[in-house]
Amino acid sequence: MKKSLISFAVLVVCIQFGFSQETEQATDSVLVAQQIEKQKQELEEAKRIQKQVDKAEKAQKKAEKAKKKADKAIKKQEKLESAIASREKAIRKGEMKIQKLQNKLAKGKSKGKISPAKEMAINQDISKIESNVAKHKEKLAKLQKK
Repeated sequence: MKKSLISFAVLVVCIQFGFSQETEQATDSVLVAQQIEKQKQELEEAKRIQKQVDKAEKAQKKAEKAKKKADKAIKKQEKLESAIASREKAIRKGEMKIQKLQNKLAKGKSKGKISPAKEMAINQDISKIESNVAKHKEKLAKLQKK
């Protein structure tokens, strides 16, 4: 009888010890589940933040690209205006040379001091400058179309 009582007591203690371990495992699994859920939430939060960062970087790159494009357009416009001004200056300069040569020719003819060879050379210079002025005017017209 004593043996059966002792074995019963040992059996009860073992069972009690086993139940206590099962509850610890249950709470451990609940803790593990909570930790897993918390990690999932942290991961989702990190992904959301990363998406926001990526979106902000993309917007910044787009803004930089638009700024570069605008700067390039401004630079192109300034270059075009400079080219137009240069052509207009070349035309004015050519017309002034033509006027001077024509005045020289007229003055020389009126005084009778100009030789026929010199007159021919001046006329060639005038025609050469006139052709250059015509070319500059064509190029100016093309530039102004832009």
